[in-house]
This record gives sequence, structure tokens and C-alpha cells, in this order.
Amino acid sequence: MPLLRPSAVAARGGRTRIVIAMNDAKPAAQPRRLERHVVLVEPEIHWNTGNIGRTCLAADACLHLIRPLGFSLESNKVKRAGLDYWEQVNLRVWESFDALAEGLAPLDAEVALFAKAGARSFWCMPSKPRMFLVFGSETRGLPRALLDRYAASTYHIPITDRTRSLNLSTAAGIVLYESLRHAPPPHAWGATI
Repeated sequence: MPLLRPSAVAARGGRTRIVIAMNDAKPAAQPRRLERHVVLVEPEIHWNTGNIGRTCLAADACLHLIRPLGFSLESNKVKRAGLDYWEQVNLRVWESFDALAEGLAPLDAEVALFAKAGARSFWCMPSKPRMFLVFGSETRGLPRALLDRYAASTYHIPITDRTRSLNLSTAAGIVLYESLRHAPPPHAWGATI
């Protein structure tokens, strides 16, 4: 069905007249759906992983955990941190990052590593339709081999010198939502200002 669009506005005798013209323009395309993968390499703290799982669920992202883990996934503490959402989290556990890379075949341009010493600010990360946002463990960070492998794709979140780092779950939330900024997911709880 043709769309009706205002094509001209004319003022006459103090009244505004809107002229409607028909055209055969197609409706606007649906916003593209971005595929996001949050990858935790050897996470150690169950609370962080549970919180990140809940954030991934809220943003429709997949959570990947690279072994070894510093906790059991069966732990009530992990489930408590993810609240009653934990069973709904799109979760995959891998024996190594190489296994993830082989299984999902991310392009180098789709991988972004986050570390305190990352080369560029996270505001500079690309916005690709599919992205793998990779974070290291809470105490050791990312393995040197992984940082070297993706040296051109390392990013940091700016912080002052008054703290060593941000909490892992905070950092993952900041980065995940920044990566969605150009094509945000729908908000299920109604419009806001």
C-alpha cells in the first residue's frame, strides 16, 4: 500500500495547510539485530559471572566461559548472583579460547579484547553486526598469548590512577551496552524519556 507523506506545507490566511502526497516508498527497514558474545577467559569470582550472565540475558547476548573456572557452575552462589535468570542465560563453556575460535570462527575484526593496558579507548571499538567482547580473569587479566594474537584489537575503559581496575561485571556491562549503542535492542518495559 502506498505511504502518505507530507510533501509541502503552505501558510494561507493565517492557517497552515499540509499537502499530503502519495508515493510508493517502502517502509523503513527494521533495525539490524546485532549478535553479541561476551567471553570471560578463566573467570574466578562467581558473583561477577552471575551478574554478567544476567546482563547478557537483558541485552540478548551469549555468555561464553573459557576454562578453567574458579568456581562450579552448579554453585548456588553463581545462580544467586544471576537471580532467577541464570537458567535462561545463553551460556556456553569452552575448554580453551582456541576451541571457541574453532567452533564459532570469529573474524579478527569481530574480536575486541578489554584490558587495563589496551591500546585504545572502548569508545573507539568498531560496531560490527557480530562481535566477541573478551575479558580476562579478575586477578590475572587476559593471557599474553591472546593479547599478542589480537594486538590490533585491544581496548581499555578509561579510569583514574586512584584505582587499579573496574570490577569485571561493571566493565562487561559498560562495553556490552556501548557495543549496542548504534542499534539498541528493544526495551521490553515501555518507552522512557
